Amino acid sequence: MNTNRLAGRTALITGAGAGIGAAAAAIFSREGAAVLMVDANTQALESTRALIQQTQPHARLACVGADVADEAAALAAVAHCVALWGGLDILVNNAAMRNYSAAADATPAEWQAMVNVNLVGMSNYCRAALPALRHSGIGSIVNVSSCYAVTGRKGMALYDATKAAQLAYTRTLAFEEAPCGVRANAICPGSTLTDFHLGRASSAGKSADQLRTERKDTSLVGRWADPAEIAWPILWLASDEASFITGTTLMVDGGLHIM
Repeated sequence: MNTNRLAGRTALITGAGAGIGAAAAAIFSREGAAVLMVDANTQALESTRALIQQTQPHARLACVGADVADEAAALAAVAHCVALWGGLDILVNNAAMRNYSAAADATPAEWQAMVNVNLVGMSNYCRAALPALRHSGIGSIVNVSSCYAVTGRKGMALYDATKAAQLAYTRTLAFEEAPCGVRANAICPGSTLTDFHLGRASSAGKSADQLRTERKDTSLVGRWADPAEIAWPILWLASDEASFITGTTLMVDGGLHIM
């Protein structure tokens, strides 16, 4: 399906090398946007760009290899986007890191590493992008949080705490940037079958089919989400169809947050 909902727009997506970010890049491009893809894994970025261009030979795509925790790289990525396409209309902060230490065991260094990517990294790209987003007049930021920012579980204290903080940051950003014409929203995905999870399963000797049976109790619909099922709501929040929506947290978790 191609409705050109982002025709003439320019988007920057972090964590675009795989998973939800890659799906968003493909969908945004299909809907008419020029997309700057940012990821620390340059090989994954190039592979994703090649895959998108197989089906979209005229896609306007560019790649920047960068760790989102690097402030200078964030400024350079935004500048590159503006130089290529004349501006920036949409920012999707999707890059994230995980940690599986229990709350009682997590060290200050582990906490700092998580904060540097999941919070400082998001802030780096917002700060770098805001001048261009304000100039756009229709600027939209979508921060990709997690369903576990609003519901509990064990074993992921660092990740879930930073994801919850992203929601507070998004609300404050919406307040501050509304007078400048920039909207800020957050999306909370549920269990999503990304390359990351497939890779972990393979390392543990599990097949993709086995993995698919393991999340039947983490949503009301009883299955994993496909990355595109998260990317489509991101597209909606970024588009003019959500022009009266800012400061909102959209749960895209198959109903997990009410279980």
